Amino acid sequence: MAAAAAGTPADAGAPAVALVVRALAFATLRHTDQRRKGSRAQPYVNHLAEVALLVSEATAGADAALVAAALLHDVVEDQEVTPAEIAATFGADVAGLVMEVTDDKALDAAERKRRQVAHAPHLSARAKVLKLADKTANLRSLAQDPPLDWGIGRMRAYVEWSRAVAAGLRGRAPALEAAFDAAADEAISAIDARMAAPT
Repeated sequence: MAAAAAGTPADAGAPAVALVVRALAFATLRHTDQRRKGSRAQPYVNHLAEVALLVSEATAGADAALVAAALLHDVVEDQEVTPAEIAATFGADVAGLVMEVTDDKALDAAERKRRQVAHAPHLSARAKVLKLADKTANLRSLAQDPPLDWGIGRMRAYVEWSRAVAAGLRGRAPALEAAFDAAADEAISAIDARMAAPT
């Protein structure tokens, strides 16, 4: 094994790596029994890993706290983890990022969707990257393995709503924006193909 460069501790990257791995372990444990809604019923953690990868690529791996937040972005909504628990375990920065992209589940679905569109332009720059990564991953999933109980109309509406949210997230990560646009186009093409397929 090569020695560390002169003046560089061998574990210089350990704190950032440790933060991300701890977030992955935490998310995996909390989402253990959760599955995606498509026919493949993929483990939910697959989605979290994809969002984290997109965030890591968009930030050139330079923002470990944001990657950790990507792994944790659904634990409050889906697993009843509290913001205080995230802050105590991962720090205030990670907790703040998670809460920026967390919906208020006390509201009905239509209002939550409306608020996502309205609030998107006002998110912090880092939260915009996280939110856009989440939307990109969700659209890829919609194209490849949509929820079993979603009809064509609902799928189309989801793509258009996602585009409306994304409109307020632009200007931070051009490559991620391009990936989102490609995912939206792919989703529409997949929906069109399903419409054309014989029943």
